[in-house]
Parts: sequence; C-alpha cells; structure tokens
Amino acid sequence: MTEDIPSIITTADDHMNKAISHLEAELVKIRAGKANPQMLDGLVVDYYGSPMPINQVANISVMDARTLSIQPWEKNMLQPIERSIIAANIGVTPQNDGALIRLFLPPLTEERRKELVKRCQGEGEQSKIAIRNIRRDAIENIKKLQKNGLSEDAAKDAEAEVQQVTDKFISLVEKHLASKEKEIMAV
Repeated sequence: MTEDIPSIITTADDHMNKAISHLEAELVKIRAGKANPQMLDGLVVDYYGSPMPINQVANISVMDARTLSIQPWEKNMLQPIERSIIAANIGVTPQNDGALIRLFLPPLTEERRKELVKRCQGEGEQSKIAIRNIRRDAIENIKKLQKNGLSEDAAKDAEAEVQQVTDKFISLVEKHLASKEKEIMAV
C-alpha cells in the first residue's frame, strides 16, 4: 500500500510539470511588444490539401524588434500563408511583396497591453485549474488506497505531500504570470 503513494505523487508531479510546460508555451505565443518567431507557433497552413505548421513550409526570422519575415520554401505558398495569418487574427496584417511576407508589429497601446495581461491571466487560470484537477485525482487515488487498508495517518501524510506539490506548482504559475505581465507592461 505505502509503496503506491510515491508513484501517485510522482505521477501528479509529472502531470503538473506538463501543465506548467503548456502554460509556458501559451505565454510565448502572447506577444510582448517585440517580434518573436514563436508567436506564429500553432499557426497551420493549407499545404496541398493537408494542414502543416507554418514553420514547416517557411523560414521565419526576426528582421528587427518589430518586424518578422516569412520566407516560404515554395513561392506558391505565399497566398496560403498570408490567408492563415489573417485567419489567425493575431492583430497583424501581413505585407506580401511577392517573395516574402513581412509582419510589422505595431507598438502596443496601453489598452492592448491590459488586454494581453488579461489573456495571460486567463491562461494562468487554466493552468491552475489543471493543477487542481491533478491534485484531486491524486487525492482520490490515496482515498482508494485508504479504503483498501492504508492507515489513516499515512493517507493524511500523503494528502499533505500532494498539497505541498500543488502549492509549489501554483506559485510557479504565479511567477510565470508576474514575469510575463512585467514584460508586457514594460514600454
């Protein structure tokens, strides 16, 4: 019985790590004033009838602090890439010059910055919900072990340990959100 507790806690820890990784990936996509090729991650392009990530059909590079350039490997991919950027509604209009696409990122207004911070807070809240769900599942597994003969003291200790892991990851989410908010609000 008590051998199962470390595996429950390790599993919860792994799942919570994945929730943090997902949060980090989502926060990278939210632009903070400077051009970043990762803000186009998750964008798919219709490549001869099948959806492909944009970074697999074109080279994305930073020209300067506010400009991204997208150089497709095939010239006939310019239109599909342009359409997918417009459809993604990332707040940038692509400029197509026939050879490559440029994305000029406008400076962020105070209102837009606050909007982006709210979006970050929403992503953080989703991560916290995921972490709490993982905690709930771990505690349910501990309660099942208790029904099958695990002592009450061992179950309470295990639940406390799961809560400590949960608190650690919730504070990690808060740190990520605070640093991203600072990055967005910096003029």
